[in-house]
Amino acid sequence: MFHRLLCATLPILVAASIITPADARHRASHTRSTASSSYPAPVILAAHPGTALDHDARTLNEDDLADAAKHHDAPVVLVGSAPLSSKKSDEALFVQLQSARLCGSAGCTTSVYLRHNNNWTTVLDSVNGDISVLGTSHRGMRDLQVGRNDRWVWDGSQYQDTLNSPAMPNLR
Repeated sequence: MFHRLLCATLPILVAASIITPADARHRASHTRSTASSSYPAPVILAAHPGTALDHDARTLNEDDLADAAKHHDAPVVLVGSAPLSSKKSDEALFVQLQSARLCGSAGCTTSVYLRHNNNWTTVLDSVNGDISVLGTSHRGMRDLQVGRNDRWVWDGSQYQDTLNSPAMPNLR
């Protein structure tokens, strides 16, 4: 009986946990991962209008935001940051744009940018799922976990997925 009740209420609980744009604007959350203490360390995304990270996120995603504005859409910009290497100047910026138009059935996508010498570079683009910083590293950068079991490793210039893609028969 409990199992049936849980299954019936689970969709309601999940729906109740979705952050609305108004909630995201008022949500007080720490955006920097505490990766130094325990792993995996989840990256917390939250709206922080007017901050330097919010400004950088909006600049890096200005094309998507301009396109959204043309369609009378005002996405919520969620940001988070985490150190991915031992170099202080290498800070990662995690950005997710949330709106009905930009998010699909798999949820909203998150992109990761790396700041090196005050320049931002896209190192992981448009992944779905929660992101955590792992304790393992490749080529001097921490591995990332997307979702429950999708591990991404640094190849020297960007993050690469470690999951094998299924074979595509008759693909030409």
